[in-house]
Amino acid sequence: MGSSFGDQFRIQTFGESHGGGVGVIVDGCPPRLALDLEAIQAELDRRKPGQSKITTPRKEDDRVEILSGLLDGVTLGTPIAMVVRNKDQRPGDYSEMAVAFRPSHADATYQAKYGIQARSGGGRASARETIGRVAAGAIAKQLLTRAHGTEVIAWVKRIHTIEATIDPASVTLADVEANIVRCPDAACAERMIERIEAIGREGDSCGGVIECVVRRAPVGLGMPVFDKLEADLAKALMSLPATKGFEIGSGFDGTLQRGSEHNDAFLATTDGSLRTATNNSGGIQGGISNGETIVLRVAFKPTATIRKAQQTVTSSGEATVLEAKGRHDPCVLPRAVPMVEAMVALVLADHLLRQQAQCSLW
Repeated sequence: MGSSFGDQFRIQTFGESHGGGVGVIVDGCPPRLALDLEAIQAELDRRKPGQSKITTPRKEDDRVEILSGLLDGVTLGTPIAMVVRNKDQRPGDYSEMAVAFRPSHADATYQAKYGIQARSGGGRASARETIGRVAAGAIAKQLLTRAHGTEVIAWVKRIHTIEATIDPASVTLADVEANIVRCPDAACAERMIERIEAIGREGDSCGGVIECVVRRAPVGLGMPVFDKLEADLAKALMSLPATKGFEIGSGFDGTLQRGSEHNDAFLATTDGSLRTATNNSGGIQGGISNGETIVLRVAFKPTATIRKAQQTVTSSGEATVLEAKGRHDPCVLPRAVPMVEAMVALVLADHLLRQQAQCSLW
């Protein structure tokens, strides 16, 4: 009921931001996959709070505990349970939110739907829930790499009004991790950092765009009609906190072109593989991967919780003013990069297993 994702490679996340911990159960991972446990922790380290001057100062080690599903680091084919204990909870920072709804947050809608909510830190609506996704995505990445050498890399393309011009074909993980904002364009990254700091000093927040590529994706992933690959990618990425837009390939810019400009002409190959002269389709045609690089972008809104005074109402509908306390990112994008990669990897791993189940008999 809303906390599970996937068909063959399935995950279920659990936990609240200021509860005892958060985590995930991964079901459907094939057996005999030797996992790099340090790589799983490395992905969580990229996501964790307090890692730089432009992220929330909440201090959490986010050390993952793997409770089941492995023998000497090798998957058993049974459910893999992973948990991260919360250490630096400060529910008192949210006492004023017990009676006042934070504008553009989930407080009001959760209260309206359930009649109760975990107010401290947003509960399940907190970005801390994504710990489980990132841990599961790290396993999915290793599955994809072993099966097809598939690589998933994301980076910050735009912060507020500052946009980097980046060639997606050339970006490496080292380029992304070279600075704290995770933008491969070093000069642009410095301007982005300055903008985030300036907006944060004002008690405000900003959003932006993350771009992601999938290299060496298998041909044939995706199902016709309702389970198209880009449709599942859109659902996965739009389920992340603070997301407000998704596009793939040429995206909305493609609407400015004519068909003769936008169509990806096929190239003759000696081995019979599918290759196109351009990639306006973003690696997916008819909802099925065509072997070209998958290119997508995700828009993130400004962080909803800010220190500036805002008009709001109490749970009984009375007008009030809220100046939020607590520890919050002035911009979520630097920490959202591994979240985007994780969700993309989870979709691809799921479709890879679905493809093998459907098409490997003959």
